[in-house]
Amino acid sequence: MQFTARQICEVINGKLEGNPEAIVSKLSKIEESDNSSLTFISNPKYETYAESVTAAVLIVNESLAVSSKQVQAVIRVADPYSCLSKLLDVYSQAGQGKQEVAEWCHVGKDTILGNNVSIADFVYIGKNAKIGNNVTLYPHVYVGDECEIGDDTILYSGVKVYPRCVIGKRTIIHSGAVIGADGFGFAPQADGTFQKIQHVGNVVVGNDVEIGANTCVDKATLGSTLIKDGVKLDNLIQIAHNVEVGENTVMAALAGVSGSTKIGKNNMVGGQAGITGHLVIADGTKIQAQAAVIKNIDTPNKGFSGTPAVDAREHYRQLAALKQLPDLIKKIAQLEKKING
Repeated sequence: MQFTARQICEVINGKLEGNPEAIVSKLSKIEESDNSSLTFISNPKYETYAESVTAAVLIVNESLAVSSKQVQAVIRVADPYSCLSKLLDVYSQAGQGKQEVAEWCHVGKDTILGNNVSIADFVYIGKNAKIGNNVTLYPHVYVGDECEIGDDTILYSGVKVYPRCVIGKRTIIHSGAVIGADGFGFAPQADGTFQKIQHVGNVVVGNDVEIGANTCVDKATLGSTLIKDGVKLDNLIQIAHNVEVGENTVMAALAGVSGSTKIGKNNMVGGQAGITGHLVIADGTKIQAQAAVIKNIDTPNKGFSGTPAVDAREHYRQLAALKQLPDLIKKIAQLEKKING
């Protein structure tokens, strides 16, 4: 696929400098760009490339000086990173193949398929399911009985959606993710064994959600585990039964949330952070990497770090004090020696 600088500029509503007919045939990182590439600079760490980069089209902010003579066209925008995201959407849509239902897939009885769906070979869809318009299911996707998949949603190869789960519109779920497996619920018995607690609920995933590879979202014991609109989950995250994740919350890889915890809107959870069960986390909370949250967070828009997690500013003060500990121990030893003669 090829695009001109003029066409790209029209898509992102930028200001074009240079050759409007410059041809772009690929997208490249700034370090690997050549005379057929579209690339961009948004992070100040890469601004020095404006002096030397080779590119067909370079997207930059409204003020960055571009002195490289090897750039055919410059497009200036307020936010290069957001504009790149928009271009990547256009590029991905342009590259999509013909929509079809493959010969070697299985579609269960009374399942409804929307318009313009793409269902690959070896996809299994159970009975009484509803697949929306423009849905793409890659090979080896499993969609259980009575599931609902919203319009424009993409399930990549190997995604498993257990029966009765609901996936919203424009949602992306990456390979290996499991939606709706049983939660980790076992009742201890008098003889030391554990009796499995049956989970009869489901998972409801909202609109515009993205779930990373090999992430697991367990179904509720009763009711629904909720992943609300706009949530972004990285790879290898565990969301336990009956958890609620509020709108536009983001979580980095290896985070885990125990059962029945309610996480508010617009939260940020760092990698390897853990949140214990039956908690309530206020809106706008920022939980730093490897933090362990073991009690409710009631005040919105605060940061937490450490194990157990405390107010981030308090944690930094503790770390600063800890650095002074060896000197303090040495001074105490000297004082004891002086006192004891």
